[in-house]
Amino acid sequence: MDLIGLYPTWYEPGIGSGYVVAIIATVHVLFSHTAVGAALLFTYLAYLGYRDDRPELIDFIKKYGMFLLVFSYILGSITGPGIWYSTTVGSPRGISALIHNFVWKWATEWVFFVIEVVGVYMMVYLVGKVDKATYLRIAITFGLASFATMLAIVGILSFMMEPGKASWAEKGGYLLAFYGDNTFAQLAIRSMFMLTITSVVGGIVVAGLKDPVFKTWLARRLAVLGIVTASIGMMLYPWYLSTLPAQAQIVMENRIPAFYNTAIISVLMATIAYFLFTLIKPRMMTAAVAGFATLAILILGLFPGETIRESARKPYVAGEYVYSNQVLAKDVPGMTIKSEIPTLEKVGFSHASVFWPETQREITPQNAIDVGRTLAITACSNCHSLSTTGIRPIARYFGGMTDVPRIQNYLIGALSTGNTMYMPKIPLKPKEAEALALYLASLADPTVVAKFVDEKTRAAEAEAVKAAPNKPVAVSMATPLHTGSKE
Repeated sequence: MDLIGLYPTWYEPGIGSGYVVAIIATVHVLFSHTAVGAALLFTYLAYLGYRDDRPELIDFIKKYGMFLLVFSYILGSITGPGIWYSTTVGSPRGISALIHNFVWKWATEWVFFVIEVVGVYMMVYLVGKVDKATYLRIAITFGLASFATMLAIVGILSFMMEPGKASWAEKGGYLLAFYGDNTFAQLAIRSMFMLTITSVVGGIVVAGLKDPVFKTWLARRLAVLGIVTASIGMMLYPWYLSTLPAQAQIVMENRIPAFYNTAIISVLMATIAYFLFTLIKPRMMTAAVAGFATLAILILGLFPGETIRESARKPYVAGEYVYSNQVLAKDVPGMTIKSEIPTLEKVGFSHASVFWPETQREITPQNAIDVGRTLAITACSNCHSLSTTGIRPIARYFGGMTDVPRIQNYLIGALSTGNTMYMPKIPLKPKEAEALALYLASLADPTVVAKFVDEKTRAAEAEAVKAAPNKPVAVSMATPLHTGSKE
Protein backbone atom coordinates (compact mmCIF):
# COMPACT_ATOMS: atom_id res chain seq x y z
CA MET A 1 0.00 0.00 0.00
CA ASP A 2 1.13 3.55 -0.72
CA LEU A 3 1.06 4.77 2.88
CA ILE A 4 3.54 6.84 4.86
CA GLY A 5 3.64 7.09 8.64
CA LEU A 6 2.95 10.78 9.12
CA TYR A 7 1.85 11.32 12.70
CA PRO A 8 -1.10 13.59 13.46
CA THR A 9 0.11 17.21 13.59
CA TRP A 10 -0.12 19.22 16.78
CA TYR A 11 -1.45 22.63 15.82
CA GLU A 12 -1.57 25.48 18.34
CA PRO A 13 -3.87 28.12 16.78
CA GLY A 14 -2.75 31.13 18.82
CA ILE A 15 0.97 31.53 18.26
CA GLY A 16 1.77 28.27 16.49
CA SER A 17 3.47 25.14 17.83
CA GLY A 18 6.87 26.45 16.69
CA TYR A 19 6.72 29.42 19.03
CA VAL A 20 5.57 27.23 21.92
CA VAL A 21 8.67 25.07 21.46
CA ALA A 22 10.87 28.16 20.99
CA ILE A 23 9.68 29.82 24.21
CA ILE A 24 10.21 26.69 26.32
CA ALA A 25 13.58 25.97 24.70
CA THR A 26 14.87 29.54 25.11
CA VAL A 27 14.03 29.63 28.81
CA HIS A 28 15.69 26.22 29.21
CA VAL A 29 18.82 27.48 27.46
CA LEU A 30 19.10 30.24 30.07
CA PHE A 31 18.86 27.71 32.91
CA SER A 32 21.08 25.05 31.34
CA HIS A 33 23.82 27.44 30.20
CA THR A 34 23.89 29.06 33.64
CA ALA A 35 24.23 25.61 35.21
CA VAL A 36 27.19 24.59 33.04
CA GLY A 37 28.94 27.94 33.35
CA ALA A 38 28.42 28.00 37.11
CA ALA A 39 29.83 24.48 37.42
CA LEU A 40 33.07 25.61 35.79
CA LEU A 41 33.08 28.79 37.89
CA PHE A 42 32.57 26.76 41.09
CA THR A 43 35.50 24.54 40.19
CA TYR A 44 37.76 27.56 39.76
CA LEU A 45 36.53 29.27 42.93
CA ALA A 46 36.95 26.08 44.96
CA TYR A 47 40.52 25.83 43.74
CA LEU A 48 41.21 29.48 44.65
CA GLY A 49 39.44 29.17 47.98
CA TYR A 50 41.53 26.28 49.18
CA ARG A 51 44.76 27.39 47.56
CA ASP A 52 44.62 30.86 49.08
CA ASP A 53 42.73 29.85 52.22
CA ARG A 54 39.73 32.07 51.44
CA PRO A 55 36.65 30.57 53.12
CA GLU A 56 34.47 33.39 51.81
CA LEU A 57 34.83 31.94 48.31
CA ILE A 58 33.58 28.55 49.51
CA ASP A 59 30.72 30.32 51.25
CA PHE A 60 29.85 32.09 47.98
CA ILE A 61 29.81 28.73 46.20
CA LYS A 62 27.24 27.58 48.74
CA LYS A 63 25.09 30.70 48.26
CA TYR A 64 25.28 30.60 44.45
CA GLY A 65 24.71 26.83 44.57
CA MET A 66 21.54 27.23 46.64
CA PHE A 67 20.30 29.80 44.12
CA LEU A 68 21.27 27.48 41.29
CA LEU A 69 19.31 24.59 42.75
CA VAL A 70 16.11 26.54 42.17
CA PHE A 71 17.08 28.65 39.16
CA SER A 72 18.72 25.97 37.02
CA TYR A 73 18.05 22.55 38.45
CA ILE A 74 14.40 22.85 39.48
CA LEU A 75 13.19 25.25 36.80
CA GLY A 76 15.56 23.68 34.29
CA SER A 77 14.27 20.23 35.16
CA ILE A 78 10.75 21.46 34.39
CA THR A 79 11.56 23.11 31.08
CA GLY A 80 13.79 20.19 29.99
CA PRO A 81 10.91 17.67 29.93
CA GLY A 82 8.83 20.54 28.52
CA ILE A 83 11.11 20.55 25.48
CA TRP A 84 10.81 16.78 25.14
CA TYR A 85 7.03 16.90 25.38
CA SER A 86 6.48 19.86 23.05
CA THR A 87 8.94 18.68 20.40
CA THR A 88 7.64 15.10 20.53
CA VAL A 89 4.08 16.21 19.77
CA GLY A 90 5.19 19.06 17.51
CA SER A 91 7.82 17.16 15.54
CA PRO A 92 7.58 13.42 16.32
CA ARG A 93 9.62 12.32 13.33
CA GLY A 94 12.29 14.91 14.07
CA ILE A 95 12.71 13.56 17.58
CA SER A 96 12.61 10.01 16.22
CA ALA A 97 15.45 10.84 13.82
CA LEU A 98 17.58 12.21 16.66
CA ILE A 99 16.88 9.23 18.92
CA HIS A 100 17.67 6.71 16.17
CA ASN A 101 20.99 8.41 15.52
CA PHE A 102 21.99 9.36 19.07
CA VAL A 103 20.20 7.11 21.55
CA TRP A 104 23.44 6.06 23.26
CA LYS A 105 24.81 9.59 23.16
CA TRP A 106 21.68 10.82 24.92
CA ALA A 107 21.99 7.99 27.43
CA THR A 108 25.57 9.11 28.08
CA GLU A 109 24.40 12.69 28.52
CA TRP A 110 21.83 11.58 31.10
CA VAL A 111 24.52 9.73 33.05
CA PHE A 112 26.62 12.90 33.18
CA PHE A 113 23.52 14.90 34.08
CA VAL A 114 22.86 12.62 37.07
CA ILE A 115 26.47 13.16 38.17
CA GLU A 116 25.97 16.90 37.69
CA VAL A 117 22.79 17.00 39.81
CA VAL A 118 24.37 14.93 42.58
CA GLY A 119 27.46 17.12 42.31
CA VAL A 120 25.65 20.43 42.85
CA TYR A 121 23.97 19.05 45.97
CA MET A 122 27.34 17.86 47.27
CA MET A 123 28.90 21.25 46.49
CA VAL A 124 26.20 22.97 48.56
CA TYR A 125 25.70 20.59 51.48
CA LEU A 126 29.23 19.29 52.03
CA VAL A 127 30.81 22.70 52.63
CA GLY A 128 32.88 22.32 55.81
CA LYS A 129 31.93 18.65 56.19
CA VAL A 130 34.70 17.08 54.09
CA ASP A 131 38.41 17.85 53.81
CA LYS A 132 39.72 20.32 51.25
CA ALA A 133 41.12 17.73 48.84
CA THR A 134 37.86 15.78 48.74
CA TYR A 135 35.78 18.92 48.21
CA LEU A 136 38.09 20.01 45.37
CA ARG A 137 37.76 16.60 43.71
CA ILE A 138 33.97 16.94 43.97
CA ALA A 139 34.20 20.39 42.37
CA ILE A 140 36.33 19.12 39.48
CA THR A 141 34.03 16.14 38.89
CA PHE A 142 31.00 18.43 38.98
CA GLY A 143 32.55 20.85 36.48
CA LEU A 144 33.65 18.16 34.03
CA ALA A 145 30.33 16.30 34.18
CA SER A 146 28.40 19.49 33.59
CA PHE A 147 30.53 20.45 30.59
CA ALA A 148 30.17 16.91 29.21
CA THR A 149 26.39 17.39 29.06
CA MET A 150 26.97 20.50 26.96
CA LEU A 151 29.30 18.64 24.61
CA ALA A 152 26.78 15.84 24.07
CA ILE A 153 23.86 18.16 23.35
CA VAL A 154 25.80 20.50 21.04
CA GLY A 155 26.66 17.65 18.66
CA ILE A 156 22.99 16.69 18.46
CA LEU A 157 21.97 20.32 17.86
CA SER A 158 24.55 20.54 15.08
CA PHE A 159 23.11 17.41 13.45
CA MET A 160 19.75 19.17 13.34
CA MET A 161 21.42 21.77 11.15
CA GLU A 162 23.59 19.39 9.12
CA PRO A 163 25.18 15.92 9.59
CA GLY A 164 28.75 16.12 10.81
CA LYS A 165 30.17 14.55 7.65
CA ALA A 166 28.65 14.31 4.17
CA SER A 167 29.56 10.58 4.07
CA TRP A 168 27.10 9.89 6.91
CA ALA A 169 24.18 9.58 4.46
CA GLU A 170 25.89 6.66 2.71
CA LYS A 171 27.63 5.02 5.66
CA GLY A 172 25.56 5.97 8.69
CA GLY A 173 27.16 5.81 12.12
CA TYR A 174 27.17 8.00 15.18
CA LEU A 175 30.64 9.49 14.73
CA LEU A 176 29.99 10.69 11.18
CA ALA A 177 26.67 12.21 12.28
CA PHE A 178 27.97 13.91 15.41
CA TYR A 179 31.37 15.45 14.69
CA GLY A 180 31.49 18.24 12.12
CA ASP A 181 32.77 21.78 11.73
CA ASN A 182 29.58 23.26 13.13
CA THR A 183 29.83 21.04 16.23
CA PHE A 184 33.11 22.58 17.30
CA ALA A 185 32.19 26.14 16.30
CA GLN A 186 28.91 25.91 18.18
CA LEU A 187 30.60 24.37 21.23
CA ALA A 188 33.14 27.19 21.31
CA ILE A 189 30.64 30.03 20.98
CA ARG A 190 28.19 28.47 23.46
CA SER A 191 31.00 27.93 25.96
CA MET A 192 31.82 31.61 25.86
CA PHE A 193 28.26 32.80 26.14
CA MET A 194 27.39 30.36 28.95
CA LEU A 195 30.16 31.96 31.02
CA THR A 196 28.80 35.39 30.08
CA ILE A 197 25.32 34.35 31.24
CA THR A 198 26.77 32.86 34.42
CA SER A 199 28.42 36.18 35.17
CA VAL A 200 25.16 38.07 34.70
CA VAL A 201 23.07 35.65 36.79
CA GLY A 202 25.83 35.49 39.41
CA GLY A 203 25.33 39.20 39.95
CA ILE A 204 21.95 38.44 41.56
CA VAL A 205 23.76 36.43 44.24
CA VAL A 206 26.67 38.86 44.55
CA ALA A 207 24.22 41.71 45.16
CA GLY A 208 23.12 40.05 48.39
CA LEU A 209 26.61 39.74 49.91
CA LYS A 210 27.05 41.63 53.18
CA ASP A 211 30.83 42.17 53.09
CA PRO A 212 31.35 45.27 50.89
CA VAL A 213 35.03 44.49 50.25
CA PHE A 214 34.35 40.92 49.13
CA LYS A 215 31.31 42.05 47.14
CA THR A 216 33.46 44.57 45.27
CA TRP A 217 36.19 42.03 44.61
CA LEU A 218 33.80 39.36 43.33
CA ALA A 219 31.64 41.75 41.28
CA ARG A 220 34.74 42.95 39.46
CA ARG A 221 35.93 39.39 38.81
CA LEU A 222 32.54 38.49 37.33
CA ALA A 223 32.60 41.68 35.26
CA VAL A 224 36.01 40.81 33.80
CA LEU A 225 34.82 37.26 33.08
CA GLY A 226 31.72 38.63 31.36
CA ILE A 227 33.62 41.17 29.26
CA VAL A 228 36.25 38.66 28.13
CA THR A 229 33.82 35.85 27.26
CA ALA A 230 31.28 38.15 25.53
CA SER A 231 34.08 39.67 23.45
CA ILE A 232 35.50 36.27 22.49
CA GLY A 233 32.00 35.00 21.69
CA MET A 234 31.45 37.99 19.40
CA MET A 235 34.73 37.26 17.61
CA LEU A 236 33.76 33.58 17.20
CA TYR A 237 30.43 34.48 15.56
CA PRO A 238 31.82 34.76 11.98
CA TRP A 239 33.46 31.33 12.38
CA TYR A 240 30.14 29.87 13.50
CA LEU A 241 28.33 31.40 10.51
CA SER A 242 30.95 30.01 8.11
CA THR A 243 30.21 26.46 9.30
CA LEU A 244 26.51 26.65 8.43
CA PRO A 245 25.41 24.63 5.38
CA ALA A 246 24.76 26.37 2.05
CA GLN A 247 20.97 26.24 2.45
CA ALA A 248 21.22 27.89 5.88
CA GLN A 249 23.43 30.60 4.39
CA ILE A 250 20.73 31.32 1.78
CA VAL A 251 18.07 31.56 4.48
CA MET A 252 20.26 33.81 6.62
CA GLU A 253 20.92 36.14 3.69
CA ASN A 254 17.38 36.34 2.35
CA ARG A 255 14.87 35.55 5.09
CA ILE A 256 16.48 36.94 8.24
CA PRO A 257 15.67 40.63 8.88
CA ALA A 258 18.41 43.00 7.77
CA PHE A 259 18.67 44.48 11.25
CA TYR A 260 19.40 41.09 12.86
CA ASN A 261 23.21 41.29 12.89
CA THR A 262 23.04 44.88 14.11
CA ALA A 263 20.64 43.85 16.87
CA ILE A 264 22.85 40.95 18.00
CA ILE A 265 25.92 43.18 18.13
CA SER A 266 23.91 45.82 20.00
CA VAL A 267 22.85 43.28 22.63
CA LEU A 268 26.42 42.10 23.06
CA MET A 269 27.70 45.67 23.33
CA ALA A 270 24.98 46.47 25.88
CA THR A 271 26.02 43.38 27.87
CA ILE A 272 29.65 44.50 27.83
CA ALA A 273 28.53 48.00 28.88
CA TYR A 274 26.67 46.44 31.82
CA PHE A 275 29.82 44.62 32.89
CA LEU A 276 31.87 47.81 32.54
CA PHE A 277 29.37 49.51 34.82
CA THR A 278 29.73 46.79 37.47
CA LEU A 279 33.49 46.87 37.05
CA ILE A 280 33.66 50.61 37.72
CA LYS A 281 30.80 50.82 40.23
CA PRO A 282 30.60 47.34 41.80
CA ARG A 283 28.76 48.56 44.91
CA MET A 284 25.94 49.85 42.70
CA MET A 285 25.09 46.29 41.72
CA THR A 286 21.69 45.26 43.08
CA ALA A 287 19.55 42.16 42.62
CA ALA A 288 17.09 44.25 40.59
CA VAL A 289 19.81 45.48 38.20
CA ALA A 290 21.27 41.99 37.76
CA GLY A 291 17.80 40.51 37.36
CA PHE A 292 16.91 43.07 34.69
CA ALA A 293 20.16 42.27 32.84
CA THR A 294 19.29 38.56 32.98
CA LEU A 295 15.83 39.19 31.51
CA ALA A 296 17.33 41.43 28.83
CA ILE A 297 19.73 38.68 27.75
CA LEU A 298 16.87 36.16 27.72
CA ILE A 299 14.46 38.30 25.68
CA LEU A 300 16.84 40.30 23.47
CA GLY A 301 19.67 37.82 23.10
CA LEU A 302 18.74 34.18 23.61
CA PHE A 303 15.24 34.20 22.11
CA PRO A 304 16.20 35.88 18.80
CA GLY A 305 19.39 33.81 18.60
CA GLU A 306 17.67 30.46 19.13
CA THR A 307 14.80 31.45 16.81
CA ILE A 308 17.19 32.38 14.02
CA ARG A 309 19.14 29.14 14.48
CA GLU A 310 15.93 27.15 14.16
CA SER A 311 14.86 29.18 11.11
CA ALA A 312 18.21 28.73 9.37
CA ARG A 313 17.92 24.96 9.22
CA LYS A 314 14.68 25.10 7.19
CA PRO A 315 13.26 23.26 5.38
CA TYR A 316 14.70 20.45 7.48
CA VAL A 317 14.20 19.56 11.10
CA ALA A 318 17.02 17.00 11.37
CA GLY A 319 19.94 15.63 9.39
CA GLU A 320 18.95 17.33 6.13
CA TYR A 321 16.56 14.48 5.35
CA VAL A 322 13.49 15.06 7.55
CA TYR A 323 11.41 18.02 6.45
CA SER A 324 9.89 20.26 9.09
CA ASN A 325 6.48 18.86 8.08
CA GLN A 326 7.75 15.34 8.95
CA VAL A 327 8.08 14.06 5.37
CA LEU A 328 11.23 12.02 4.69
CA ALA A 329 12.78 14.01 1.86
CA LYS A 330 15.83 11.98 0.84
CA ASP A 331 17.20 8.47 0.64
CA VAL A 332 19.66 7.77 3.46
CA PRO A 333 21.18 4.37 2.64
CA GLY A 334 23.33 4.40 5.75
CA MET A 335 20.15 4.42 7.87
CA THR A 336 18.02 2.31 5.44
CA ILE A 337 15.71 5.30 4.95
CA LYS A 338 13.73 5.83 1.76
CA SER A 339 12.40 9.15 0.51
CA GLU A 340 8.62 9.55 0.69
CA ILE A 341 8.46 12.16 -2.05
CA PRO A 342 7.75 9.56 -4.80
CA THR A 343 4.81 8.21 -2.81
CA LEU A 344 3.34 11.68 -2.37
CA GLU A 345 3.83 12.38 -6.05
CA LYS A 346 2.00 9.16 -6.87
CA VAL A 347 -1.06 9.34 -4.58
CA GLY A 348 -0.88 12.66 -2.69
CA PHE A 349 -1.20 13.43 1.00
CA SER A 350 -4.88 12.52 1.14
CA HIS A 351 -4.23 8.89 0.19
CA ALA A 352 -0.71 8.44 1.59
CA SER A 353 -1.15 9.68 5.17
CA VAL A 354 -2.23 6.96 7.60
CA PHE A 355 -4.08 9.35 9.89
CA TRP A 356 -5.85 11.35 7.18
CA PRO A 357 -9.57 11.82 7.94
CA GLU A 358 -11.52 9.15 6.04
CA THR A 359 -14.18 11.69 5.05
CA GLN A 360 -11.49 13.68 3.20
CA ARG A 361 -9.85 10.91 1.20
CA GLU A 362 -11.95 11.86 -1.82
CA ILE A 363 -12.02 15.60 -2.49
CA THR A 364 -15.28 17.23 -3.51
CA PRO A 365 -16.38 20.88 -3.76
CA GLN A 366 -18.30 20.43 -0.50
CA ASN A 367 -15.32 19.20 1.57
CA ALA A 368 -12.55 21.05 -0.30
CA ILE A 369 -12.19 23.76 2.37
CA ASP A 370 -11.80 21.11 5.08
CA VAL A 371 -9.26 19.23 2.99
CA GLY A 372 -7.38 22.49 2.42
CA ARG A 373 -7.23 23.18 6.16
CA THR A 374 -6.04 19.64 6.87
CA LEU A 375 -3.34 20.04 4.23
CA ALA A 376 -2.27 23.38 5.70
CA ILE A 377 -2.00 21.88 9.17
CA THR A 378 -0.16 18.79 7.91
CA ALA A 379 2.20 20.37 5.40
CA CYS A 380 2.57 23.97 6.55
CA SER A 381 1.78 24.60 10.22
CA ASN A 382 5.15 23.50 11.60
CA CYS A 383 6.66 26.58 9.96
CA HIS A 384 3.66 28.85 9.47
CA SER A 385 0.86 30.04 11.70
CA LEU A 386 -2.57 29.69 10.09
CA SER A 387 -3.86 32.74 11.94
CA THR A 388 -2.79 36.38 11.83
CA THR A 389 -0.57 35.89 14.89
CA GLY A 390 2.32 33.57 15.63
CA ILE A 391 5.27 32.47 13.55
CA ARG A 392 5.31 33.49 9.87
CA PRO A 393 1.50 33.77 9.30
CA ILE A 394 0.86 31.96 6.03
CA ALA A 395 -1.81 34.38 4.78
CA ARG A 396 0.81 37.15 4.71
CA TYR A 397 2.73 35.35 1.96
CA PHE A 398 -0.15 35.70 -0.50
CA GLY A 399 -0.86 39.37 0.11
CA GLY A 400 -4.61 38.99 0.53
CA MET A 401 -4.99 37.20 -2.83
CA THR A 402 -8.36 35.44 -3.31
CA ASP A 403 -7.86 34.10 -6.85
CA VAL A 404 -8.03 30.33 -6.21
CA PRO A 405 -6.74 29.19 -9.66
CA ARG A 406 -3.81 31.58 -9.44
CA ILE A 407 -2.82 30.35 -5.98
CA GLN A 408 -3.26 26.78 -7.21
CA ASN A 409 -0.90 27.40 -10.13
CA TYR A 410 1.72 28.70 -7.71
CA LEU A 411 1.37 25.68 -5.45
CA ILE A 412 1.79 23.30 -8.38
CA GLY A 413 4.49 25.31 -10.11
CA ALA A 414 6.61 26.11 -7.07
CA LEU A 415 5.92 23.85 -4.12
CA SER A 416 5.26 20.66 -6.10
CA THR A 417 8.57 21.08 -7.93
CA GLY A 418 10.60 22.37 -4.98
CA ASN A 419 11.27 25.58 -6.91
CA THR A 420 11.37 27.83 -3.84
CA MET A 421 14.08 29.51 -1.83
CA TYR A 422 13.81 27.46 1.34
CA MET A 423 10.43 25.72 1.58
CA PRO A 424 10.33 21.94 1.13
CA LYS A 425 9.21 20.18 -1.99
CA ILE A 426 5.54 19.41 -1.32
CA PRO A 427 4.05 17.28 -4.10
CA LEU A 428 0.33 18.00 -4.37
CA LYS A 429 -2.20 16.35 -6.62
CA PRO A 430 -4.26 18.89 -8.64
CA LYS A 431 -7.33 18.56 -6.41
CA GLU A 432 -5.17 18.89 -3.28
CA ALA A 433 -3.53 22.02 -4.67
CA GLU A 434 -6.96 23.44 -5.45
CA ALA A 435 -8.25 22.63 -1.95
CA LEU A 436 -5.20 24.20 -0.29
CA ALA A 437 -5.52 27.24 -2.57
CA LEU A 438 -9.17 27.59 -1.55
CA TYR A 439 -8.24 27.48 2.13
CA LEU A 440 -5.46 30.06 1.66
CA ALA A 441 -7.83 32.35 -0.26
CA SER A 442 -10.47 31.96 2.46
CA LEU A 443 -8.03 33.35 5.04
CA ALA A 444 -8.29 36.68 3.20
CA ASP A 445 -11.98 36.43 2.28
CA PRO A 446 -14.22 33.68 3.75
CA THR A 447 -16.90 34.36 1.13
CA VAL A 448 -14.60 32.75 -1.45
CA VAL A 449 -15.70 29.32 -0.17
CA ALA A 450 -19.39 29.75 -1.06
CA LYS A 451 -18.47 31.16 -4.47
CA PHE A 452 -16.11 28.23 -5.12
CA VAL A 453 -18.72 25.61 -4.16
CA ASP A 454 -21.32 27.36 -6.33
CA GLU A 455 -19.04 27.52 -9.36
CA LYS A 456 -17.92 23.92 -9.01
CA THR A 457 -21.48 22.68 -8.56
CA ARG A 458 -22.71 24.56 -11.61
CA ALA A 459 -19.74 23.35 -13.64
CA ALA A 460 -20.50 19.77 -12.63
CA GLU A 461 -24.14 20.25 -13.66
CA ALA A 462 -23.08 21.67 -17.02
CA GLU A 463 -20.78 18.70 -17.60
CA ALA A 464 -23.61 16.35 -16.73
CA VAL A 465 -25.92 18.06 -19.21
CA LYS A 466 -23.26 17.95 -21.90
CA ALA A 467 -22.63 14.26 -21.28
CA ALA A 468 -26.35 13.32 -21.31
CA PRO A 469 -28.33 16.17 -22.93
CA ASN A 470 -31.71 14.37 -22.79
CA LYS A 471 -31.42 13.29 -19.15
CA PRO A 472 -33.11 15.49 -16.52
CA VAL A 473 -30.61 17.19 -14.19
CA ALA A 474 -31.41 18.09 -10.58
CA VAL A 475 -31.51 21.84 -10.08
CA SER A 476 -28.63 23.11 -7.93
CA MET A 477 -29.56 24.83 -4.72
CA ALA A 478 -26.05 26.20 -4.23
CA THR A 479 -27.39 29.70 -4.96
CA PRO A 480 -30.93 31.10 -5.40
CA LEU A 481 -32.50 30.58 -8.83
CA HIS A 482 -32.67 33.62 -11.12
CA THR A 483 -36.18 33.70 -12.69
CA GLY A 484 -35.82 36.89 -14.59
CA SER A 485 -38.11 38.74 -12.18
CA LYS A 486 -37.02 42.12 -10.92
CA GLU A 487 -37.94 41.14 -7.38
